[in-house]
This record gives sequence, C-alpha cells and structure tokens, in this order.
Amino acid sequence: MRPYPLYGQDANISYDIMYLENNDTICAPATVPGTGAISVIRVSGENALEIADKVVKCGKPGAIMSAKGYTIKFGTVCNEDGSPVDEVLVSIFRAPHSYTGENSVEISCHASKYIVQQIILLLLKAGARAAEPGEFTRRAFLNGKIDLAQAEAVADLIASQSAGAHKIAYNQMKGGFSSELKEMRSRLLEIVALMELELDFSEEEVEFADRSQLNTLLDRVMKHISRLIDSFRLGNAIKNGVPVAIAGATNTGKSTLLNALLGEDRAIVSDVHGTTRDTVEETLNIDGILFRFIDTAGIRETSETVEKIGIERTWKKISEADIVLGMTDITRSTEQIREELDELLPKIDPDKQTLILLLNKCDILSPAGLEARRAFMTGYLASKGLQSVKLLPISAKRKEGIPELKDILSGSRKDKLAESDTTLITNLRHVEALTKTFEALTRVKSGLASGIPTDLVAQDIREALYYIGSIVGEISDNEVLGVIFSRFCVGK
Repeated sequence: MRPYPLYGQDANISYDIMYLENNDTICAPATVPGTGAISVIRVSGENALEIADKVVKCGKPGAIMSAKGYTIKFGTVCNEDGSPVDEVLVSIFRAPHSYTGENSVEISCHASKYIVQQIILLLLKAGARAAEPGEFTRRAFLNGKIDLAQAEAVADLIASQSAGAHKIAYNQMKGGFSSELKEMRSRLLEIVALMELELDFSEEEVEFADRSQLNTLLDRVMKHISRLIDSFRLGNAIKNGVPVAIAGATNTGKSTLLNALLGEDRAIVSDVHGTTRDTVEETLNIDGILFRFIDTAGIRETSETVEKIGIERTWKKISEADIVLGMTDITRSTEQIREELDELLPKIDPDKQTLILLLNKCDILSPAGLEARRAFMTGYLASKGLQSVKLLPISAKRKEGIPELKDILSGSRKDKLAESDTTLITNLRHVEALTKTFEALTRVKSGLASGIPTDLVAQDIREALYYIGSIVGEISDNEVLGVIFSRFCVGK
C-alpha cells in the first residue's frame, strides 16, 4: 500500500487550522520602494477597515468603516501628535469581494520612503501586523478566491520578463490549467466511486464501472497528461528564457556573434584559438520572447587541462539547449567544415532541438564562392537526412544577417506559442505531479488488462487523484504551501 494523504473533505482540515492561526489583520507595501509618484500600502483582515479609520482621517469618524465596497475615500494621515504625514486615497474592498476574500483597503500615498514607513508604523500601532512574503496571495488561496496553481501563476506573472512568459502566466492565473485538471479529476472520481460501490456489493459480483468505458477514459486522460508533460520543455524555456547554444570550432566567430546579438562587447574576441574557456550567458528579449544565449568554448582537440574542461561544458550546454546555432567559418576548406560538422551534429537531437547553421564571414567570399559553400553544405546535410536544417549566411563582425537571425529565432518560438492555445506547463512541481499521475494510471491500465482485483485498481486511481489534486491545492500540507508562498514578495 502506498502512503498518501486522503482526498475529499478531510484534506481541508489543515487549511482550517492555518486560517485560524492567520486571521489577524496584516499590512505591507504593495509597490516596490524607490523613486516614483505614488506607493500603495495594502491592509487585509477582519479589522482592516477599523484600523484604516484609526490611521486615515476622512472628515468624520468611521468614514471608512461605513463606506461601501469598491469606493475610494480621500483623507489625511497624521502622526500621534497630530502633525500631518500625507494626504492619501483609500480604496475600500469588503469581504468577500477583494483579492484575499477579506475586508481590505489599499492606501495610495506619495512615494517617499519616509511616508511609507510612517504609515506602516501607524498601522502596526493601530493593531495590524507586518505581512509575511506571499501572505496576501496565500490568504486568497485559503479563502477560496484562487486555487494553488493560480496562486503560483501570480508569482510567475510578477516575474515575467517577456510577452511569451506573460501570456502563459496570465492564462494559468485565469484558471485555464486548473479547469483542465479539475475536469480530469472529476471523471476519475466518478470511476473510483463506481468501483468502490462494486466492493460494497462484492458478494453479488455486480459491475457498475464499465471496463471498456474506463479504458477509453484512461486513454483520453493519459494522452492529455502526456501532452502537458511534454509541454514543459517549451513552457519552461519561454518562462526562463529559451536556451540557445552558440557552438562550433575555435575562431569561427561565436563570441563575435554573441556581441553582435547583444549590441555590446560582452564576450572577449581574439584571433588566438581557445580564448573562450568557459560558457558566457546573456539574455535578450526578441519580439516578446526571452532568449538565453550561451557562448561556448571552441570545439577542438586539445591537451590543455582548462580548455578541455571548457569543451566538456560545451557539450553539456549543447545537450541542454532548445536551439543550437552551429557556427562555421566558410572561408575554411570544405574538408575542414566537414570535420567540424562531423564532430557537432552527433551531439544534437533533431527531434527535440532546432539546429541553425550560420555560414560566418560571408563578406569575405565572392557570391560564387558563397554559393559553392552553401551547395556543399546543403548536400552534406541531405546525406545526413537533415534537409530541414536552416542555412544562414552572416557576417558577425559586420553584423550582416543578424536581423534575419533574430527573425528566425523569434519566429520559431512564436509559431509554437501560437500553435498551442492549449496549456503549457512551466512549473517543475506541476510536471513532477503529472508524471506521478501518469505512472499511477499506467498501473491502472495494466491492472485492468491482467484482471487484478477491483480494490487494487481503485487504489491506483485514488493515487492519481491525489497527485492531480496536489497541483491545484485540493490536497496539500503546510510545508508545501510554505515553500510555494515564500517565493512571493512582501505585499503580494
């Protein structure tokens, strides 16, 4: 028997305990400290309106307490001695119609560190306490305003650095991923309920759960889960930056290319072979997609210890990359180019990685010479069954072909992002839970085929339900929640 927590009503006991321990009123700045026009201070909890009334004077006592939700009050914050601190606007939200599901106010003041600190101190003296990192979103989760997957998407939305990452996080925050999981879980719950009903009537040997329908359902659910798991590579790359390895022999222009892409001298460029001995990484946003470029050590035979370590790291980075930019110096002989490609191509998986071969130093060759090199490389790739590999003449030194390269890079990811209106997984915790769900359902399929007892099949379905539920927070524990919400900033 595999140990795992219960699902259903009993799984919510820990949430109730956590809520009882955190039902006081909290406050924190909701905007980043620094120079700006305004700052926002968020207050949430049962006594949020009462505490705000003690700190902000809005013309008459109890003005905030008596105000309707979704209204804004103008007022003045004063020190305990009556000296003014600032004139502010107070946005009022009444439970359950707020981000946290509790009574909440947001105080908009001028963006002075002193003013923000003074207002926070006054709120603390009035009965609030300082919020912990992620506590507002944690309360939104505990109060049923969002599920756990949506809560994690809030953190991803805040951290998004590109249009692609923003789109994925926003879709997850709106509940698209959660609704898919809940639908799958609902279908599996129906099946396991019927199976357990069979156990209650085991003496009569009745069959409530149609095995052929169950197999059809399992195939559909497992196909869906498999697609979600497979989407992690793309989703994670878009979230954290698509890894692009710049690889090739020494002195083919890899560091020059990195500098040309970034528009600055980030990597050392030299005519000396083996200058780059370690990887150099930089990110660049191209048309709303974040790319993480990795300049690698030049590939060659060497006895130099440090350079050999750099080349080993090159192979590792190539294996981890989604896109490989293979640099070739087309002024070299066709035999040299063939040897370099023979070394590079076996390290690339064409089913999982995109290879773009860059014909560098094209400005040195005549048009006829360039066409001859292109024809040679086209024939070489065809002999390897790699006709789909793109060939792009460039001059990294003169920055010729760089705009075309950027278009190819952004187009390759935008096409995948546009093709997939479906959910992309970006969270390692989610993909691990889905993998365990898939393994449990695989055992269900095997069990049905071999005719094992119903109670054992039901046990595996319950395990799958547990792992699906753990993603959206229908099943969780304090430790998991603590890890998740610790990634948030204070005030969110």
